[in-house]
Amino acid sequence: FESEEKIRDILVSLGLQDTFAYRQTSEEREARIYPASSAPAQRNYVRIKNPATPDRNVMRRNALATMLELIEHNGSLVSGLAMFELGPVFLPVEGQLLPHEARRLSIGLTGEWQSPSWQPQRVQPMGFFDLKGIIEGLLEGLHVGDVRFESANEPTFHPGRCARVLSANALLGVMGEIHPLVRENYDFPLTPVLAAEFDLEALISAANLYFENKPIFAFPAVFEDIAVIVDEEASAANILDEINKAGGKLLTSASLFDIYRDAKIGAGKKSMAYTLTYQAADRTLTDKDAETIRNRIVRALKNKFGAVLRSV
Repeated sequence: FESEEKIRDILVSLGLQDTFAYRQTSEEREARIYPASSAPAQRNYVRIKNPATPDRNVMRRNALATMLELIEHNGSLVSGLAMFELGPVFLPVEGQLLPHEARRLSIGLTGEWQSPSWQPQRVQPMGFFDLKGIIEGLLEGLHVGDVRFESANEPTFHPGRCARVLSANALLGVMGEIHPLVRENYDFPLTPVLAAEFDLEALISAANLYFENKPIFAFPAVFEDIAVIVDEEASAANILDEINKAGGKLLTSASLFDIYRDAKIGAGKKSMAYTLTYQAADRTLTDKDAETIRNRIVRALKNKFGAVLRSV
């Protein structure tokens, strides 16, 4: 429970509202998270003998469906929603009377991040990268290491706006913007609806609640941007992994800041631009040090991805 409270504290500090939702649902309610043509075959549910209402006659198998219901019921009442829920789903186990109660974390966003105010503010609706930023903040607060976001195709989510979240190749959850065909099953606001669902046990297993602090560097950092041209199929995450590996201990940070496509760089090609930070704990790095690290990175990218430095 300490880990769950830590997750709650982090998400609340990021601006989300803690919610508590129905555990009882119906097969029809849960089927709404799929486009009509992609709904799975009938699945086993834990059935309630004497349900309080006919439309809640089984125990839920999916926390994402519950979160979408919360957005549907509350989306018209406020200008923006940012919510999360921690709770179980009930998965029948063959040969057992009681189900497996798997813990889940679900997150839902829609509308504007801030309520209307007399002060100038951001007015555009929340999008995919708002959700990604919240998840990154959560994982950073839990000190989850080796985090990766990989493109995914899930029927509930918009093609091209869906990602799996992994740590050391262990799947933690899935996130994205809700598919247009799924939106038709709900009375959503007009703004995009973003959602995520995490396996809470996997998330807690990947967390490091006890960790070592690192000293602040006393010597200045060297900042440098590089842009490399690679094949369109090359993954940004794989390129970043190779940069970090080749950069070694003196490369303290690397981040993608631009993707560019143009006929000048060739058909089927794209330019990936990264900001690199070099820093040493015991000395000020020289231009020669930075050049050595950069050349090592460029050479590694060329060997693995056929990358070339962009000159225009």
